[in-house]
Amino acid sequence: MNYRMIARVLGLILLCTAALMLLPLTAGLCFGENVLNFVITISIGAAAGFLLTRIKPRTTALFARDGFVIVGLGWIMISLLGALPFVISGSIPNYIDAVFETVSGFTTTGATVVTDIEGMPRGDLFWRSFTHWIGGMGVLVFIMAVLPMSGEHSMHIMRAEVPGPTVGKLVPRARKTASILYLIYVALTAIETVMLMCGGMSFYDALLHAFATAGTGGFSTRAASIGAFHSLYIEMVTATFMLIFAVNFNLYFLLLIGRLRDVVKNEELHWYLGIVGLAVLGIALGIREMYGGVGTALRHAYFNVATIISTTGFGTEDFNLWPEYCKWILVLLMFVGACAGSTGGGLKVSRVAMLFKTARSEIKQMIRPRSVAPVQMDGRRAEAGAVRAVSVFFLLFVFLLLAFTFAVSFDGYDLATNFTATLSCLSNIGPGLSLVGPTGNFSIFSYPSKILLSFAMLLGRLEIYPILVLFSRHTWKN
Repeated sequence: MNYRMIARVLGLILLCTAALMLLPLTAGLCFGENVLNFVITISIGAAAGFLLTRIKPRTTALFARDGFVIVGLGWIMISLLGALPFVISGSIPNYIDAVFETVSGFTTTGATVVTDIEGMPRGDLFWRSFTHWIGGMGVLVFIMAVLPMSGEHSMHIMRAEVPGPTVGKLVPRARKTASILYLIYVALTAIETVMLMCGGMSFYDALLHAFATAGTGGFSTRAASIGAFHSLYIEMVTATFMLIFAVNFNLYFLLLIGRLRDVVKNEELHWYLGIVGLAVLGIALGIREMYGGVGTALRHAYFNVATIISTTGFGTEDFNLWPEYCKWILVLLMFVGACAGSTGGGLKVSRVAMLFKTARSEIKQMIRPRSVAPVQMDGRRAEAGAVRAVSVFFLLFVFLLLAFTFAVSFDGYDLATNFTATLSCLSNIGPGLSLVGPTGNFSIFSYPSKILLSFAMLLGRLEIYPILVLFSRHTWKN
């Protein structure tokens, strides 16, 4: 374990987070607000980060275990630091509530405890949405994109932070890969901002909603979310970009270099589009009578399927009022989530596809014991280790879901509230059903439950292992 290098990288994370807070500070100044909360937080983060970066490592090499520790501790640190502006300004006076909101932001969950969103200072609202954008691609991926780190060993950090079963190298160097990913990320965010402004949003609203869409987070500047704008154009632009940001970013790189055939043949993309299409059709058929026609039903079905499968969590309608089977389609989408290598959460489409194929293979072998029925993805045979890893991850996910649901049930709320609140946090979605539906929020939970749900959000965003390894004694042995 390279403790000195770990400390140095953690220092860089704090310095980077402090530097990024200059943007909401500037936004607050533009609106004539008191920005002392950001000045104090930036000073604390910069001082702590500077002290940690003064530690000189004997070697810059980082390995898999180091990567997990850096990512796990790094995300906890930025969440604790990022909560301070809300507490100091008084917009979220309780520190546990502020940490919950900040964890929800960085993990791109979008679950909120704020009841008066429009009453928050503009600088605080900027920071709240900006945490989605930072967390979407990953703060460590950002650091690798702009700063030299530890050569080829930095790929261990990227693999520990980027969501999905695997992280591929777009180019040989990890820093170059990170830079390419962020350029695509920035370009798509800018395009969405302009398109939302064309629909009548102010630059401020458009930028903050683009931040939240890009990170598939879901924080809005309005209590009624996207529904507050009463615009079909804004809904369609937002829904389409939610689906775009939930696609593996490697595919966009392949498009840029002209490898369209590889994109078209991508099996996870086929599954993703197929699931979206079937879900939209199924829900539209179920709600068409509620909305008096197929057109309006398709509008609401498309938006809400996009917001759930992408794990963004924006709202336009209260789907608590929809037929039961429509709500359970949404719950299934909460499990599935976005594509691997995207900014979205959930199990990931590729894992779900592999689980289905593994089950089908087992059934075939039960019927014909002498036959060979390998699991294949993208026309290639999946290695036994990959299949095992997906199965173990699924079991861990389900176990944690049940354990956290049981733990928060002591608050006394109904099963739908407890289960979907936990699923929403573990899959980084935002809204659930019943009391945590589109018109509710997470302020109803006790402080112990909020701490547990914050932990669930971190587990979900970092795909379980970087947080769990922090509690293993084997991690800290040399």
